[in-house]
Amino acid sequence: MTPAALLAAAALVLAMPVGATALTAGAATVALRVPAGTPLAGYGAPERRLGFPDVLGRHPHAFWFRPHDGALDAPAARALVLDGGERVVWVTVDLIAVDQAFTRAVAERLGADARGARLIVSASHTHSGPGAFMEVEVLAAVSVDRFDRQVRDALVEDVAEAVRRAGRAAVPARIGSATAQTRGLTVARLDAPVDTELGVLKVVAETGAPIALVWNYAIHGTMLPPKNLHLSGDVMGLASRELEARLRVPALFVNGAVGDVSPLQHGHPAAEETARALAAAAREAWSRATPAPATVVTAVARVALPRPRLSLRNCVAAWMPRRLAIPLGVVLPREAELVAVAAGEAALVTVPGELQSQLGVAIKRAAPWKRTLIAGLSNEYLGYFVSAADYERPSYVSCASLYGAGGGESIVRQAGALLRTLRDRAEARAGDRR
Repeated sequence: MTPAALLAAAALVLAMPVGATALTAGAATVALRVPAGTPLAGYGAPERRLGFPDVLGRHPHAFWFRPHDGALDAPAARALVLDGGERVVWVTVDLIAVDQAFTRAVAERLGADARGARLIVSASHTHSGPGAFMEVEVLAAVSVDRFDRQVRDALVEDVAEAVRRAGRAAVPARIGSATAQTRGLTVARLDAPVDTELGVLKVVAETGAPIALVWNYAIHGTMLPPKNLHLSGDVMGLASRELEARLRVPALFVNGAVGDVSPLQHGHPAAEETARALAAAAREAWSRATPAPATVVTAVARVALPRPRLSLRNCVAAWMPRRLAIPLGVVLPREAELVAVAAGEAALVTVPGELQSQLGVAIKRAAPWKRTLIAGLSNEYLGYFVSAADYERPSYVSCASLYGAGGGESIVRQAGALLRTLRDRAEARAGDRR
């Protein structure tokens, strides 16, 4: 080790509180090897569908939807492994969503590499990623296609490989955070303001060399239209590629409270333009983030949810009685898991679906952290979560809010409580070191 490196290491140790655990971090990107014949997931439109379900088995992995026609930009899995007090394995992947079975399969494939770690798998919500990988039957005919184990196994292996590479790359690290505001990139689906804040976690080695960028923003991956049959990470994938080209580190995109947030423009040229604007905002926040030694603290909680049901009034016609609904208790759970992670001045909390923007803002404002990230579409997918008032207004968003008027409020309450618990744990740990 050179004298300069010895001095840097000594300075890091002296700067840490007595008894603190040195943070290590590693990151990696792995392209998804999507099997030929796999359909796309995201749109249920006729342009994506086969003329007839593939009962004759002409397509190896598609049943309801057309197989993909190659890739515009290769979807990827990006992993960040943090170890400092507690261990966190965080993967972002260019998929429409992930169900609990997918997350569980990732944990099983990782084996010892995930043992003792808090695992978070966050889907980008691209509507041009691979399909046929989710076991949730209610989504099969709607937008994802019938479950195909071979497809899921291939995707899970690529996710696991990203984690393994990130773990092998881990070095002593520091973390900083910052935010930037965007303008003119998104539009509200409902008659309410949307969150335009872009949050960043900046992870660097103790030498200052960059390790990873995590960027958090709410936007639907619908800039590419249903007629597109090419695999793509959509606007968030394009922005991550732009960031990786400029910063030369994995850029992990984490969607936010995206339930009622659409891109303002559509089409591939507009996606490239919006991606450049998002990348510029992320670089601005990156430049202002000041990495420092950090301890990783995690917390987890189960949230009880109302009985799941599909409201015919919200989905079919506003004149229908509110009581008319299709019960979904056979296919959807009555509770969900939320995970919270803190590193330095920033914290994140996961949401198992698409949270309405104003509910995400409510969580951020009440959180006892300098910066809070909403990690939507993480570890599980249970549909949309909206406010009680907006659930009473028939729309696509309220139709897909399967836990009714109280589902969104349940998520907000439990997320707030979990972030407060996380603060208490962080302060207790800091007190133990004094």
